Amino acid sequence: MTDAEYMLIALSRAQFQISAPTLALCPPEMGHEVAFAGRSNAGKSTAINILTRQKQLARASKTPGRTQLINFFALDEERRLVDLPGYGYAKVPIAMKLAWQKHLAHYLRERHTLRGLILLMDLRHPLSSFDRNMLDWAKQRNLAVHILLTKADKLNRGPAITALIAVRKSLKELNYEGSVQLFSATTRIGLDEAALQIGEWLQMPMPSQAESSDEAASAK
Repeated sequence: MTDAEYMLIALSRAQFQISAPTLALCPPEMGHEVAFAGRSNAGKSTAINILTRQKQLARASKTPGRTQLINFFALDEERRLVDLPGYGYAKVPIAMKLAWQKHLAHYLRERHTLRGLILLMDLRHPLSSFDRNMLDWAKQRNLAVHILLTKADKLNRGPAITALIAVRKSLKELNYEGSVQLFSATTRIGLDEAALQIGEWLQMPMPSQAESSDEAASAK
């Protein structure tokens, strides 16, 4: 079994734990968390569902911006996925939008068990002002970021690669840190790569590590 296959099986064990409106009501800080964030039409809930092999773990809605709470999904006692409020939605009152953004920023800045941020951007519309806000918050606390350029199936391979290269160049020019990949929930492009990054942040023991240990022990 490859590390990616092992990690996808581990992700499939995700179970809903709790929804919290503020940082103060989040679960006790222990273990490791990986958070998912993205503009409301970037396919965040769909990405979580395809990574965990569950159709409705994160509620994907035809109405963008329905994720209004910080939702926690436990893989085991020490590892969690976190679905953060969608941002950039247009059909909510300004006061509500500002409140959600405040709690989002508070979580990203203050949550000590947060190991990394999966930031989802529509490949055709990357690095919006909202995306840059997320990158700024991550930069302030030296939080690792891995960007999924979603809906990669909407472009042919050549244009998709060109867009990927352009985003990497823009990140460097804007002095943002972060790795970037293509991703499609529809065609499963980039599924293994994303799963491995999550596994690394969650410090998940992998089959290759066990094999390396066995080989080292045999060599003695």
